[in-house]
Amino acid sequence: MSGAAALDSTSLDVFDRRESEVRGYVRAFPTVFDRASGSTLVDADGREYLDFFAGAGVLNYGHNNPAFTRAIIEYLERDGIIHGLDMATSAKRAFIEAFERLVLAPRGLDHKLQFTGPTGANAVEAALKVARQATGRSNVVAFTNAFHGLSLGSLAATGNSHYREAAGVALGDIARLPYDGYLGAGVDTLDLFEKMLDDPGSGLDLPAAVIVEAVQGEGGINVAGPQWLQRLRAITEARGILLILDEIQAGVGRTGAFFAFEESGIVPDIVTVSKSISGSGLPMSLVLLRPEVDVWKPGAHTGTFRGNNLAFVSARVALETYWADSAFTDGVAAKSALLRTELEQVAAEHPDLGFVVRGRGLMYGIACDADRALAGRVSKAAFARGLVIETSGAHDEVLKFLPALTITEDELRRGLAIVRESLAEVLAG
Repeated sequence: MSGAAALDSTSLDVFDRRESEVRGYVRAFPTVFDRASGSTLVDADGREYLDFFAGAGVLNYGHNNPAFTRAIIEYLERDGIIHGLDMATSAKRAFIEAFERLVLAPRGLDHKLQFTGPTGANAVEAALKVARQATGRSNVVAFTNAFHGLSLGSLAATGNSHYREAAGVALGDIARLPYDGYLGAGVDTLDLFEKMLDDPGSGLDLPAAVIVEAVQGEGGINVAGPQWLQRLRAITEARGILLILDEIQAGVGRTGAFFAFEESGIVPDIVTVSKSISGSGLPMSLVLLRPEVDVWKPGAHTGTFRGNNLAFVSARVALETYWADSAFTDGVAAKSALLRTELEQVAAEHPDLGFVVRGRGLMYGIACDADRALAGRVSKAAFARGLVIETSGAHDEVLKFLPALTITEDELRRGLAIVRESLAEVLAG
């Protein structure tokens, strides 16, 4: 292959010429990706990249997991239903049965499953709508640095001004309160919430629901403590307020357990699930509803693509392959300990930068408020060395570690070495 041909294969000209200015990740990772396997991405020139991004949390089981690919191919070869709206199909039945057996029953949950449109934002929209219907109230409490999606209802609950300013309309019926740790260590932010609920002069209307992430992803890897979540559950339960847990990025094993809220022992009224639920990267979303909250009339929240049967196939195989025993979560715990130890060591080596390490499972961030542009520079330098890693936080000040849960320890160590090299380069100027 000539040098010109090689250059053309990863050219971004057509994207620059024809794709909307709204495109985002291609600006951070400027190459044409062609194929992938496990934790490895390969561009059109054959250059390999180690993936610490996992499709923003969509690929918890890695790229093109052979167990899922084989099942999808077999399903297609027998002419299995691909598009089914919300009709009953054998693929959906098998998924529901597996989810009931491997997720709900072991956790003592009795939630109904609602299949929404295929995006996480649509699951959030459905959750907010049904909460308002079930309670007859419109106000919803969301938290600082929350990210719940970018369609108008979910965007109203999202905190980041960069996204909110794109709405073009007022974003109402949301009250914003401080997340755990927002006011610093030692301050329980739920004191404010409880005080406002009990004070008729506070101006806070009794909410239909509270929506919260047990671990905030896009907001900067902020972790709600188990006691904080337990208190939030007690406050909402005592006042007839529904509690919605957004598990779209932090769920499906990302923080160690299947659900990020499990560590606290609480039972939410509504849970939104998407991203890695299909296992394969195919679009799929769920809303889990306690039976008494399932007040929908037939067809009241609908969508053409709420029946992605290929996703049901891979989702079932993912559950049966990884969630039938504790081997998978034991492996995640071991890699989580390795990741945390390495990041804390990096922080200790640079006390002048005031690094803060936070996260759980394989969802970690290292934040630098002293130099908010540092994470972005490190991400760029890492990409040049063959590592895909993104940033998050209100100022993109957090370098975000989101590798596949199936990543090997060798791959994890290799990626961390690249981060160290990239940081050294950036600091050297």
